Formats: sequence, C-alpha cells, structure tokens
Amino acid sequence: MIERLVIIGVGLIGGSFALALRQAGQVRHIVGVGRSSANLREALKLGVIDAVADSAGAAVGGADLVLLALPVGSMPGVLREIAPHLPEGCLITDAGSTKQDVVAAARAALDGALGRFVPGHPIAGAEHSGVTAARADLYQGRQVVLTPLAENTPAAIERVAALWRACGAEVAQMSPETHDRIFAAVSHLPHLAAFALVDDLAGRSEADTYFRYAGGGFRDFTRIAASHPEMWRDIALANREALLAELDAYIAELELIRGLLARGDAAGLEAIFQRASQVRKDWKPNPS
Repeated sequence: MIERLVIIGVGLIGGSFALALRQAGQVRHIVGVGRSSANLREALKLGVIDAVADSAGAAVGGADLVLLALPVGSMPGVLREIAPHLPEGCLITDAGSTKQDVVAAARAALDGALGRFVPGHPIAGAEHSGVTAARADLYQGRQVVLTPLAENTPAAIERVAALWRACGAEVAQMSPETHDRIFAAVSHLPHLAAFALVDDLAGRSEADTYFRYAGGGFRDFTRIAASHPEMWRDIALANREALLAELDAYIAELELIRGLLARGDAAGLEAIFQRASQVRKDWKPNPS
C-alpha cells in the first residue's frame, strides 16, 4: 500500500495510473502537481487526486512513490527540483516515451537517490490528453517497459513492477538503448508520418475538400496526429539519432515503392503489398 503517491503531470497517463491504483486499493492519498491549475482543479473534482501541491519540490516531502508523467523535455528541471526534497526510501519512476535522455537527466540530478529511480514507459498512450481523458482501465492488458539501472535493487524494481501489474499491465524489461531503438521504429516514426501527412494536406489551397472526402483509411492512419504536440516535439528531439535512422529506412522504402510505381511494375508493387499484408494479418497487437 502506498500511503502518499505524488503524480507530477496529472494527464492521461498520470491520471490513469492514479485511478487504477485507487481502484486496486493500492494507495491512500494522492497529490497532484502540474502547470495547469484548471486541469488540477478538474482532477480534484473527478477524484483522481486528493490534494494539489504548489510545486514539485513541496509535493514530494513524505512521499512513498513519485511518478513523473510529463513531457520528457521537462524531466531534467523537475528532477533537479525534487532531488533535495526526496525522503529516504521514496521510489521514483517515470512514464517517458524515451529512456536514454531521462536516465541521463536522473544521473545528473539525483545523486544518492539514483538507485531509487526505476525508469519506465507504459505503452498505453492515446491521441487525447489531459485529466478528463484518464481512465482506470487504461493499462489493462497493456505493456509497460521498465529499463532498470545498475544502481537499482531488485526490491525497487519489483515494487514498481508490482504497482504496474496492479494497474492491469504486463511488465517487461530492456535496456534504455534497446528501448529507444525499438520505439523509434514502432511508435515515434508512425507519429511523425501522421503529423507530416496531415500538415501537408492542411497546407494545400483545397484542404477543406481533401478533409471532407477523407475516409476510414485516412482516419485510422492519422488518428495519432491529434496527439499532444509538445510531448511529441520532446520525444522526437530526445530520440533524434534513432529516429533519423528510422526515417532514412522508411524514406528508402518509399523511394523503392515510388520507383516501382513510376515504372508501372505491378508485380513488384504486389510483392511488397503482399508481404506487408501477411505480416500485418499475422501480428497480434495488444488491445487498444
């Protein structure tokens, strides 16, 4: 049981973590911290949190667990702010979509508390943000990836993993480097592609006509272009090297398809489409 949970960033991810743990009977008192007073007031009204703190530093005093659920670009400053105020024994984890940059920020800020920071990433985002999008079942059947540090004790890792399991999640572990390489391909690149397509069409003189006639395929492909712009700016920049490599590979694949199309190579196009279609049919994604 967590006596005092501090959520820094009470949006979809942080709010859902709070709701899930409350529903599971794993927490007594939840304190929220954030930049938007309106969002925090809504969080109180909805029962997501029990109290609001004026600052992250003030909030963490007496905390048993701190979840950093904010854009990764904000992590270094918040980690520096909370470091002098963390009580002995308090665990810290995060929900950032990139890990090497967050680990580097923790190493620079936490000093003796570093061993109590267990980095994590719940694979449960959505295109909507803010506490009104939070729900207690968000993590049911979803993956949460932990990227433990050499300084973490097995007990600290298991404590954080157990809390995510209490939320209904399946917990896996990998290194921060492996995490960032994989998610550049399967998460960060798709978001960039969706943002790019919507931005391209929005800039055309007949944009309204294009969007009027866009159907299910366009809707499904571009759903994630409605995601939080600041968060995805920070993710793209934080994972720049891996993402550039994936962009280069994707552009090369598009150039291959463009060449086949320009030559009218029906067999070549069909071969690519057939491979991709079969792989997609065979893939068993986690429920969304």
